[in-house]
Formats: sequence, C-alpha cells, structure tokens
Amino acid sequence: MLVSSTFEANPKNRPRVGAIVLGCFVGFLVGEILASILEELGVQLAHFHGGLSALSKLSAPPWWSVALGLVGLWCGLLGTYFLARSSGDQPDMPRQWSWHTSDVGFIALGVGCQLLVDVLYIPFHLKHLNKPVHHLFGGATGAAFVLLALMTTVGAPIVEEIFFRGVLFRALDAGISQRMKRAGTAVAAVLSACLFALAHGEPVQFAGLALLGVVLAIVVKRTQRLVPCILTHASFNAVALVSVIAQRAGH
Repeated sequence: MLVSSTFEANPKNRPRVGAIVLGCFVGFLVGEILASILEELGVQLAHFHGGLSALSKLSAPPWWSVALGLVGLWCGLLGTYFLARSSGDQPDMPRQWSWHTSDVGFIALGVGCQLLVDVLYIPFHLKHLNKPVHHLFGGATGAAFVLLALMTTVGAPIVEEIFFRGVLFRALDAGISQRMKRAGTAVAAVLSACLFALAHGEPVQFAGLALLGVVLAIVVKRTQRLVPCILTHASFNAVALVSVIAQRAGH
C-alpha cells in the first residue's frame, strides 16, 4: 500500500497545483533557453566554426557544449523548485533528504531497472539504442570525461529528482488525488513519468525512461524521501556509463 503524502495528510496545506505544474513547464522552457545561451557563449569563446547551428547537427558534440547545456537546463529546473519553496507551495521537508542504511538497496534497484529496460528492448532489435549516451560523451577523454561522468551520474539524478519527483509528481499527486482518490496517485505517476521521458527528447528511449519514471514515483511515494530516488536514478545512469567505458576499453 502506498503511504499518504504530506499534502494528503494535511489538506489545508495543499499547494496551488495548477501554479506548480505551469511553473514546471515554464522552468523547463527557461532551462532550455539558458542552455542555448550558454552554448552560444561557448561557441564564441571556443571560436567554433559554423556557430550554434553547426554544433546542433553534430552526433558527438564537444564536451563543453554538453556541460554548458546541462548547466543551463539545471538552472531552469532548480529555479522552479526554489520559486515553489519561496511561495509556500513546496514545503520544506528535511526528512526527504535523510539517509538510511537500507537505502543502499536502491542502488541495486537502479541497476535492475536498466537491465530490465535492456531486456525489454531486445525483441525490437532497435539500432543506436545507446546513441544518447554516446552523444553525451562524444569524444571526451581525461578530465572532460570525468566531468561529464559526474554530471550524468551525480548532478543529473539530483536535479531531475528534485524537479520531477520532488515538485512535479508531488503536485500532480496532490491535485489528481483530490478527484480520483487512490487512483490519482497511479495517474500522477504515469503522467509525471511520461513528462520525464518526453523531457529527454529521445523517442526511442521514451518507453524505458517512462518505466523508470513510474518506478521513481513509486519510490518517492512509499519513502517520502528523495535520496532513494536519487540513488536509483544515479545507478540507472551509471550502468550506461559503464557500457561506454567498456566499449572504449575494447571489451
């Protein structure tokens, strides 16, 4: 059974759901705009031939482009969280950042989710399934590779879980559950997971990312904490990183 959320337990403290969901869309859009601005700045500083248009067509963009793009996007996502906090729509819940020894098990959950997704994709014989990962890392080596590895396995899980599970899913769950009771949580989980998958802009990977999003929504609902979600997400991404390292090593 899923435990009751803070918003459900305290109806008077329900957030302005519509405002939060709209804020999430605006925050994501602002993040994309900031990403483009930072990438354009990088193009100018690196004297990249062809400008931003040529950069966007590369199958393996330079590491600084990826890093700047992520930073810009994260600014927009985190801005939504802090705006919701400052307006009182996002409660300050220290418990969601608490660490339990048993949380180590969520690392295994993330690995299991990645392996399950890989297995589910096998019958479709899809090509270029790892294209997004190779796009991220491109030809990065040395310190640049380490930086991107940390951003994708540490930075991205933290920021995305704050935004998609800490803000968006909680708001959708609170709002939809008012009308649909227990079924509302399931609808909110699927809806937030689909938005999570869409935000990555990878049609082939949509199903796998949506599945991960549903799992993460269940985790945050059951635990009422973000740390388990972050660990699950981080280990999910780490498996893809390991596959890149293995391929580069020639195995």
